[in-house]
Amino acid sequence: MQIDLRTVSITPLRQTYDHIAARLGADKQASRYIEATMDVQAQANFHYRPTWDPGHKLHDAARTAIVMRDWYALKDPRQLYYGTYTQARARMQETAEADFDFVESRGLADRLDDTARRKALDFYVPLRHVAWGANMNGAYQCAYGYGTAITQPCLYAGMDQLGIAQYLTRLGLLIGDQDELKAGKQAWLEAPAWQPLRRLVEDTWVLKDWFELYVAQNVMLDGALFGLAYKEVDAVLSGQAGPTVSMLTRFQAEWFQDACKWVDAVIKTAAAESDANRALLNQWVAHWRGRVQEALTPVAQLALGDAGAQALERSIGAVDARMNKAGLSV
Repeated sequence: MQIDLRTVSITPLRQTYDHIAARLGADKQASRYIEATMDVQAQANFHYRPTWDPGHKLHDAARTAIVMRDWYALKDPRQLYYGTYTQARARMQETAEADFDFVESRGLADRLDDTARRKALDFYVPLRHVAWGANMNGAYQCAYGYGTAITQPCLYAGMDQLGIAQYLTRLGLLIGDQDELKAGKQAWLEAPAWQPLRRLVEDTWVLKDWFELYVAQNVMLDGALFGLAYKEVDAVLSGQAGPTVSMLTRFQAEWFQDACKWVDAVIKTAAAESDANRALLNQWVAHWRGRVQEALTPVAQLALGDAGAQALERSIGAVDARMNKAGLSV
């Protein structure tokens, strides 16, 4: 018996879904990110307004003063949707787990210089409360934002901050003990150096405009704090006691570099939409820049002493440069 194997090519009737084709064209094949993101948010068939906010629809673009012709223009350049997001974070988590295992198995935490240990515990452990506050803010941006292109990565950023809070907790337990977590919480609640930052975090919780919250949290607070904590302070600790603390904070440093790509792209697109948007964003950045600098000054002093002010200036200057590149005038 002779069997002939033939290859049959089946041409699809259409390349993508109708609502995607309306945006891209019927003959253009869409990426998984586009299909999982564009026009996903429901916009019709809501019979009642929210009883807790009857002045707005359930999904309402008027919840922010920023105006966009198309909210789906705020796309994520990383093209993260649930599948790619979980894969990317799984790879980062594997690296972080390997770093923690290496430090623990080699006894590097036990050999850490006592001065560096004390500085790391006093500085990094209270920051887990800042990360938890950022988790709350990411959830708010997702809940009240408009358009899946922006609400989706806002939720991812919020969940990443929850993971950061957990890694900072593990850092405290690895180079210290459970009492250090209690001491960090007490410092967060009562120590004078932490109260301006605590007030800033709690003030962001009551912001109504979700895009202003995006500027306050994702642009200014994250930008200045991560630059200070995971570049400036990390460099000093590494010089004093080697890379042990750097290994335990590697996730945060790499996550921040990744998040900046998305944050800058959102600001650039929103600012380019209109002069009114650009003026409002400049106003928000200027306001929260001052608040963040004021809040972080005693924290930088706590970690770096007299060198803290200059380190903070460099961290904020890096944010200024990013925003100017994105089209603002900082």
